[in-house]
Amino acid sequence: MLIAVGLALVIRSTVVQAFYIPSGSMEDTLFVGDYLLANKFLYGAPVEVPGMRKPLFRLPALREPRQGDIVIFRSKTQPDRDLIKRCVAVGGQVVEVKDKVLYVDGKRVPDAPEAKYVDSNVYSGSRTARDNFGPYKVRPDHFFMMGDNRDNSSDSRVFGAVARDLVKGKAMIIYWSSQLVDGPLYNTGLPPLLEDAANFAWNLPSLPGRSRYRRLGDVIH
Repeated sequence: MLIAVGLALVIRSTVVQAFYIPSGSMEDTLFVGDYLLANKFLYGAPVEVPGMRKPLFRLPALREPRQGDIVIFRSKTQPDRDLIKRCVAVGGQVVEVKDKVLYVDGKRVPDAPEAKYVDSNVYSGSRTARDNFGPYKVRPDHFFMMGDNRDNSSDSRVFGAVARDLVKGKAMIIYWSSQLVDGPLYNTGLPPLLEDAANFAWNLPSLPGRSRYRRLGDVIH
């Protein structure tokens, strides 16, 4: 049992890790309720210590994040929170958004196949960076990240490019997906573990009907 637990911890730390999608910023590529596996080995797994903002060191990488990769990285403002966005530019490239259209090094970048816009309004750059932004040159060892749900994503247009030290892995495959429902048992005053267990039990009977079976096993692009 100890060997099995040890191997699981090593695999989770260095090869693959499970993540959950809590927001709609990557719709319709990823949905709230998607559970996915991330490849940590590809970019060089970070060896982390709880409470520390940066990893102690990083294992050798097979390659660096590229334009188009869906990347999981640590939040710049909330170190205990992981974010997932699409890398649209790497160090040395120039990013610009003109009337919702993304340009990198002066060339238009096609939207991802499942990307979407939910607001027909186009705002000036003086009002918000959402629709008009830049030009912005990405610093070396940094990556510019954007959500596929362009009108509903807080990303590098807001918090700037992401440092290499914050990158954790590349989204790989969806292993489970289900629509969420709120149970009636939250804010009961019970200890958190008991409250979570009660809500899990409440939602379990409806799980087969809420599951998105067609998404299971989807490779993430």
